[in-house]
Amino acid sequence: MYLSFVKRFLTIFCFATIVIAGTELHQLLKLPVFIQHFHEHQQEDKNISLIRFIIIHYFSGNPKDSDYNRDMQLPFKTTDCSSLVTLAAPSHPSFTNERPVFFIEKYYPTLKNNTLLSIHFSDIWQPPRIS
Repeated sequence: MYLSFVKRFLTIFCFATIVIAGTELHQLLKLPVFIQHFHEHQQEDKNISLIRFIIIHYFSGNPKDSDYNRDMQLPFKTTDCSSLVTLAAPSHPSFTNERPVFFIEKYYPTLKNNTLLSIHFSDIWQPPRIS
């Protein structure tokens, strides 16, 4: 049970790390800056709505106004992801429960009378016979 939980946790953790580091989803970590900047605009103009704030900051280009540096800290205003993460996993497990194969040496008895064999070997060197 505990091992299953650890495997699941490590899988989710590795996946989240790869997705956050290798994509632009890490921009979502900048949401507190978005909220703070929205409140800053609300202090300046009490009638600004969230939609108007989004239009000003995301659909009006990047005008160099007094809070330009703060605007560039908002999520999805800049592209920070310039790396590529490649994950390679083996197609088969690298371990097995099978016992290793050992070669077993076998000894075969030899013939005691080698003269019979030598007679047959000499037949190879005879010229062909015409019948």
